[in-house]
Amino acid sequence: MKIGYCFTGSFCTLERSLGVLCELVGCGYDVLPIMSENAYYTDTRFQRAEEFSRRVESVCGRKIIHTVVDAEPLGPASPLDLLVVAPCTGNTLGKVANGITDTAATMAIKAHLRADRPLVIALASNDAMSQNLYNISLMLNRKAVYFVPMLQDSPKAKPHSLVAEFELIPSVINAALKGEQQRPIFLSVPKGSH
Repeated sequence: MKIGYCFTGSFCTLERSLGVLCELVGCGYDVLPIMSENAYYTDTRFQRAEEFSRRVESVCGRKIIHTVVDAEPLGPASPLDLLVVAPCTGNTLGKVANGITDTAATMAIKAHLRADRPLVIALASNDAMSQNLYNISLMLNRKAVYFVPMLQDSPKAKPHSLVAEFELIPSVINAALKGEQQRPIFLSVPKGSH
């Protein structure tokens, strides 16, 4: 099974996502790495872009798709069985929900969804429960779109933030391949934990 694995610019969650990518490759998935331009080129306090990209390519044994031109064939010419976007920023979610295709990530998603193949979204957004709540609802109504269950990572400090439980990505993939959304989508936080 050939899956795409797309990173966007939620830099504080990239390491968690890389751990899941390693797990998927270890389970035998043939993984094609994809990155938004921000994820591919931006150095942050969390990691150096070039080093992170090198690690991703080493795990997958393939070059990263990081341009709109290289992502476009992922629909008809070079189809994927499933596409994971982890992390998916609110910016990327908003663009996809509203038909904007201006990055490698949004082009990969658009090209993939043209054939209604499963798309798994692991959201990581500080504005998920404000500006992006509408976009979440739009995507929940799309055919072949599956969300990784998510929770508020810091309800008091960041009351509008939601972050997917990245460790659930493999089970969400299994459910998505059967046409099922893993539930609950919104997880509760244990009392007193935040």
